[in-house]
Parts: sequence; C-alpha cells; structure tokens
Amino acid sequence: MKATYISREKNDVKFTMEFTAEEFDNAQIKAYQAAKGNIEIPGFRRGKAPRSIIEKHYGEGIFFEDAIDELFREHYPNALRELELDIIDSPSAEFSELKKGEGFTATITVACSPIVEVKDYKGVEIEKIENEVKDEDVDNDIKSLQKRNARIISVERPAQDGDTVLLDYAGFVGEDQFEGGTAEGQELVLGSGMFIPGFEEQLVGVSAGEKKDVTVTFPEEYHAEDLAGKEAVFHCTVHEVKEEQLPELDDEFAKDVSEFDTLEELKASTRERLESYAKAGAESQMKDAALGKVVESNEVDIPAIMVNDEIDRMLQELDQQMRYQGLSLEQYIQYTGKDAAALRDELRPEAEKAVKTRLILNGIVEAEQFEVTPEEVDEELKTMAAQYQMTPEKVKELIGDNIKYMEKDLKTRKAVDFIFDNAVIK
Repeated sequence: MKATYISREKNDVKFTMEFTAEEFDNAQIKAYQAAKGNIEIPGFRRGKAPRSIIEKHYGEGIFFEDAIDELFREHYPNALRELELDIIDSPSAEFSELKKGEGFTATITVACSPIVEVKDYKGVEIEKIENEVKDEDVDNDIKSLQKRNARIISVERPAQDGDTVLLDYAGFVGEDQFEGGTAEGQELVLGSGMFIPGFEEQLVGVSAGEKKDVTVTFPEEYHAEDLAGKEAVFHCTVHEVKEEQLPELDDEFAKDVSEFDTLEELKASTRERLESYAKAGAESQMKDAALGKVVESNEVDIPAIMVNDEIDRMLQELDQQMRYQGLSLEQYIQYTGKDAAALRDELRPEAEKAVKTRLILNGIVEAEQFEVTPEEVDEELKTMAAQYQMTPEKVKELIGDNIKYMEKDLKTRKAVDFIFDNAVIK
C-alpha cells in the first residue's frame, strides 16, 4: 500500500491509498476463506465450493467489499501514522474501478485536528513562585519515615485511639443479621475512619477478651439501599489490642533506614530532596501559569466532535475511578441526582479547555518545527522502563508503531517548555 497526501481544506484532509493487484487478491482470498462456510452452491457441500465457482455463481465482485474492509483494517492506521494525520472523525472514501486481477486506489477524505496559528506565546508575564522548605517539613518527612518503620506490638491495656484491634463482629438490623456485616479476625485501626461513623469510637476503652455492642446509624447515602439510614447493632469480640511502637530518632535509626551514619546527615539529605521537589513543583506551577495565559489569550474554533470525544474520555476515566470504589458510573449518576446529559454538560467546560490547550500546543509545535531525536526517544523509553520495571527494549516492543504518539507527546512537552523558557518571570 502506498499512501499519498493530496490536499487540506480547513480541517478536511484528502489523501490516497493505492493497493496493488497482489494485495487486493490476497485480501479476497482471506475474505473467501472467512465466508465460504456460509455459502451454498448446488452440487457442493457447504464450505467446499471453490472460490472460482462462487465468483462465477454470484459475480466476480462477491468478495470485493470484505476484501476492502480487510485492507482498510490493516493499512488505514498505517497511512494515518505515515502521513502524520491526527483525525477527529470517520473517513469517507471513493474508489477507482474495481476489477479482479487489478489494483485500485481509494481517495480518502477525513476531518483532522485543526491547525491553530497561535499568537502571543512568547514573552508571557508570570509571577515567580518559590516553594520554601521549612524545618517542620523536614521533621514531618523524618516522622513519616519513623512511622513506616514502626513495630506493632500487643499490649495489655484498654484500646486507645490509634491502636489496632483484632476483632470479630456480626451486624444486625433489629433481629435480622444482614449480609456483609460479619467478619472474623478483622484488624481495625481505631480513628482510621475505615468503618461506619461512630463504630471505631465505641471500641476505645475495650480490652482484649471483652465483648462490646456497637450501635451505629448507616448514612442516608449508603451504597446498600436496604441499610441506608437504618440503625444497626454490631456484636463485637475483641481478641487483641496492639499499639504502634516508634523507633527512637537517633543515629542508630539513621543507620537502619538509610545509607547515612548520623541523624543530622539524614536530615540534610531529606532537606536537599524536599528542596529539589519544591523547586520542580514551583517550576511546574509557573509552566501551568504561562500556558494558561497563552490559552486564555487565544481564540480557537474547536470542533464539537473533539469536545464530545474528550467528554467521552473523561466519563471513561470517571467510570474507572468509581469502579475502584465499588460503584458503577450509573450508580454515581443516580446518587448525585443527575442524569447523563447533565453530567456531560457539567464536564463540557473542562473538556473544551483541554481540547483548546491541546490544539494550541500543537500549533506551537508546528510553528516552531519541533523535532524529537532518537536519543530523546531512548531517554523516554528508559524512564518508562524504570517506572514499569522492564527493559527499554521490552517497552519499545510493547509500544510498537504507537511510538509515534510518544514522539508527539515529547514535542508537546517541548512546546510547554518553550513557552516557559520565553516567559518574563516577575
């Protein structure tokens, strides 16, 4: 297949895909193999009629349509990558005369992402941001490290807030035990907020071996409708009370948890790391501010289909988030009292801004003719490999032809950096 760019009129791009006679015939063979089991020809058992007989009986074009579908499935995405077209809609196609034993040409017209002429993206004025690292930030980070290295030990005393209790419980509404309200050997950190409001507080003061009836009221918006708003009693038996024992913050602690010999060295390294994060965070905030000003100062005619596609993507992302929490998107819509149309309208401004930002960055990439070097691609592959604990070669193999999208993302990052590098920082 040979792809050739022809022209662009506004957002509509026209190009051709030329297929050889051999490619067309091989696709017809595949179409014949897939369809022959459903074709009946007098004198032949089902699926046994030769292709030539079927074509003689039904016409030589019997497999043309399926063959074209096969060729498009395989080669259309390749043509888009080769011509670097960012399509936003389904294509229309016109074909040259189709004949057995000959190749053909498909002329494709498809709507693509608009090319935006961006103005005023150099010299944007932004405020300088400096994120200061305070002594308490260093102390809190060290305390977090201390907490991660804590021991959990059993204690012979009543449970306190922050303790971990090992318990059995069975939940009842009235005289009826309800499904999902029973557990044995459950560990619960008091004060964690993992259980229904009011549950954990009532276990404060209970010792190992004691029983306790805990009375709570389920929230009105509780996901199980048969329990929502109802009072329930949990019959609890506490088997063990455990407390968190923190290690001493001294030189020995530093040696145990790091490569440093003293606590002061660990603190100095922690400050250096936090300051590095703070600097990167401040730069990211300033980049966002600069990009935001460029987006605000440019008017862009955004195709409605791009906004709707972005809303669809946002809804898919929301659906995944809800499923992690045990809900479906439909349940979320129901609980929030909205309908699907209202939710789409609510997401529309954010979707429009996302699409506009993407178009503006693409416009800057085109204007500045940013390119990506093989070395930059290799560095990105190494970063992804470290993130997913793979070799760069394996990541590259998994990405395959989609590496073009990685290169596009790298160009977009260059556009953001270009805006920031040319900004006036007050």
